[in-house]
Amino acid sequence: MDLEPGVKPDSSATPLYVDLDGTLIKSDLLYESVFSLLKVNFFYLFLLPFWLFEGKARLKHKIAEKTDVAPHLLPYNQPFLSFLINENKKGRKLILATASNKKYAEKIAAHLGIFSSIISSDENTNLSGSKKLALIKKQENGHFSYAGNDNIDLKIFKEANSAILVNPVSGLEKKTAKLTHIEQTFIDKSNPIKSTIKAIRVHQWVKNLLIFVPFLTAQLWGTGAIWLVLAGFLSFSLTASSVYLLNDMLDLESDRNHPRKCNRPFAAGNLSILTGVIMLLALVIISFLIAWYVSIYFFAVLFVYLIMTLSYSTILKAYVLIDVVLLASLYTIRVIAGAAIVGVEPSFWLLAFSMFIFLSLALVKRCSELYSLRSRGKSCSDGRDYNTTDLESLQAMGTASGYTAVLVIAFFINSKDVIEHYSNPQVLWLICPAFLYWISRVWLKTARGEMDDDPIVFSIKDRGSRYIALLVAIIVLGAI
Repeated sequence: MDLEPGVKPDSSATPLYVDLDGTLIKSDLLYESVFSLLKVNFFYLFLLPFWLFEGKARLKHKIAEKTDVAPHLLPYNQPFLSFLINENKKGRKLILATASNKKYAEKIAAHLGIFSSIISSDENTNLSGSKKLALIKKQENGHFSYAGNDNIDLKIFKEANSAILVNPVSGLEKKTAKLTHIEQTFIDKSNPIKSTIKAIRVHQWVKNLLIFVPFLTAQLWGTGAIWLVLAGFLSFSLTASSVYLLNDMLDLESDRNHPRKCNRPFAAGNLSILTGVIMLLALVIISFLIAWYVSIYFFAVLFVYLIMTLSYSTILKAYVLIDVVLLASLYTIRVIAGAAIVGVEPSFWLLAFSMFIFLSLALVKRCSELYSLRSRGKSCSDGRDYNTTDLESLQAMGTASGYTAVLVIAFFINSKDVIEHYSNPQVLWLICPAFLYWISRVWLKTARGEMDDDPIVFSIKDRGSRYIALLVAIIVLGAI
């Protein structure tokens, strides 16, 4: 289209073709749908290469056959969406032009109600780049505007009357300005460093302090073992973070349907799924290299932890009660990992106490989620086989398990092990009322709906829990 120098085209008069992935939404439906597929059945992972070998269009089609999309939950670029709604009210023709599968495109267009038509990929054609451009030119006879965000859109911008950029990749704005008139630019990006730290959940690393328990109970302070324990702590934390990333990418839809979890980086579209996959692989590799340096036994325990937590994330967390038993085991294995680092055998008492107390805390986690559901007028949890009618039963199990953990402490205090290691073992009896108060307080907070999603993190933040921890430390020191 030839114009006199300095004269801008009337963009509002041209049909606007809108890209979907990275433009209308802050995510990519192909990557999201892959993780939705893996959540349906993790073994589909082994079929993906065969589908891709048949072509990208075939891959998208096969995934779309087995998965769905919830248009109302997608992370839309809100400023841009508001612009589109306003343009639609003005009478501008809007067309959704996406390389995503037709099934998804139709659902999104129907939900938004602002597009006059769609063009998208089907079983035989991956509508991207040159193929998308050819279809647009055929429909509009060369007169159109286009909204995109990536370098692949440059060949379309070159032929367009005007361009709209939405969260453009680095350098795209300068390149586009040389090809056509830029109608508007929308920037709605989050801080990537902040989003990354939030995604790997550094605050959850406090749970891995359990690795230090065998080091402390074996009274190895003052030895060089502290450096190995610190390295093990880092290794375990990186592995745990990699699993948090996987969990978040598998639970996109349920997270988006949750009042707090909807703000997680992947659910909100503040981190791309591809970035998450790269981070996940990097964290696993680094953590296991550190583990190999620490101890072959620790390496083996870490591998078992990874298998257990992957089983939990992909399959077992959907099964009632099996999930809480496994969750308690994942806490306990941190203690076993700590023992493997310093080369001591975890005692019967420590393992017994760990299983009962962590089962109680795992049930706290489930009950807090169910109380949250009840407060929102819901009865069933997404992705888990629990109902709010289960609350009373789960509370009874949880409090019983917590009190049993205190009973284990009482038996331990009366054992030969304590007499051999403590000069004033009778002082340790004061731990029992302190723990009884703490576990009772945790369950009372849960019943009031004041419990954080993770009780370990809550205990670290809670002033009362910190006072109890300080009191127990003083009691132990007084007994030595």
